[in-house]
Amino acid sequence: MLTRMPNARFERLLLGLAAVFFLVGALLPHSTPEATHALIAVRVVGLGFFAAFAFSRRTLTPWIFVAMVAGAELGFDAPAFAVSLRVFSDIFLRLIKTIVAPLILATLITGIAGHGDLKSVGRMGVKSLVYFEVLTTLALVIGLVAINLSKAGVGLAIPVAAGSESLARVAPMHWDDFLLHVFPENLAKSIAEGQILQVAVFAVFFGIALATLPEAKRAPVMRLCESLSEVMFKFTNVVMYFAPIGVGAAMAFTVGHMGLGVLVNLGKLLLTLYGALLAFALLVMLPVALLAGVPVLGFLQAVAEPATIAFATATSEAALPRAMESMEAFGVPRRIVAFVIPAGYSFNLDGSTLYLALASVFVAQAAGISMGWGEQLLMMGTLILTSKGVAGVPRATLVVLLATAATFHLPTEPIFVILGIDALMDMARTMVNVTGNCLASAVVARWEGQFRVEQPSTIVMDALVE
Repeated sequence: MLTRMPNARFERLLLGLAAVFFLVGALLPHSTPEATHALIAVRVVGLGFFAAFAFSRRTLTPWIFVAMVAGAELGFDAPAFAVSLRVFSDIFLRLIKTIVAPLILATLITGIAGHGDLKSVGRMGVKSLVYFEVLTTLALVIGLVAINLSKAGVGLAIPVAAGSESLARVAPMHWDDFLLHVFPENLAKSIAEGQILQVAVFAVFFGIALATLPEAKRAPVMRLCESLSEVMFKFTNVVMYFAPIGVGAAMAFTVGHMGLGVLVNLGKLLLTLYGALLAFALLVMLPVALLAGVPVLGFLQAVAEPATIAFATATSEAALPRAMESMEAFGVPRRIVAFVIPAGYSFNLDGSTLYLALASVFVAQAAGISMGWGEQLLMMGTLILTSKGVAGVPRATLVVLLATAATFHLPTEPIFVILGIDALMDMARTMVNVTGNCLASAVVARWEGQFRVEQPSTIVMDALVE
């Protein structure tokens, strides 16, 4: 660990050199194999300067950025080799998935049973749900407006190969199906299947039951849950040292598998999504943070690492443990973090709901089906329900998109076209999901008057400076 902060001027020099070398290597024309190899070497030198900058820092975040850029470079220059690196990203995701369920279980039980005031827990739950529904509705509206302005699907020529295939039919999810799915029938099964909401519901009931017991009966279980929570945070710290490798491998696989030519035909849709997500961040998330009194710059610093992990892996689960640590270090009490963020994984997926609104209308446009505003609003009302409980795994929203297409009798062929760039879209919407859930925890903490009134645990603080 470094004993002093690096010189800011030296850091800027390293970043400037990295940017210059990388842009020169990427933008200069190359018509011969020798020129191509020379420009690759220039980009590698740029990566070397970027790595030197990361080496001068005290956190993992710069290394994750370096790994993302290096993975993209490797995927572009050596796609066959890059695709074979997927195993390393899968290893990272498996390690993270072993953390999520026990971490949520322990922290949520401890937060509820140790809080003492069950009325405040219920009040916090109501506030969270109101916040979630307002923001996801605004996300749907922004997605609708964006796709109607850009008309990205109008005039799209669907490939014959895509139209000749058939997708598995997905039954539409009704409200009673979703409500039943919320409640676990077997805790071990919920953990094994990664059903975060079911684990959270079990933890809530378990925490309430534990809180009603006499102190003598409650104390041993509380100590066990508190110890398990601390162990899982420490487990997260150990696993995070593998994050740059896992993130770099994920980025290499994405670029190597897709290539860059696919963006020619679908660039408009991609830009529409990124523009809509940016609009959501500036028009909704930023005003919410300012109105709630959340320090914006401090919040951006706190979410930088989990958001980067989410972007590179397109998996909310991969960023969840670090997001919980970052928010606790930011000043949100653990009991609020443990309640709001897991609940947000089912009720506050802002990026995914915005994407679903955009993609559903895109499918109709690509198929030449004209949908009036009334039909679109009806579809959005359906998506408000069907988008809940979307798993925090890559491209799980496609299941909801297929269900929506079946419900409104839309063709499934255009969905094959979206699959071509879904990886790039998934990265952006997952990053917004994670950032939105982190913001929700900070807003609820301010709402409850609990923001920065407690000191975060030593393990959490140590994890963010290692």
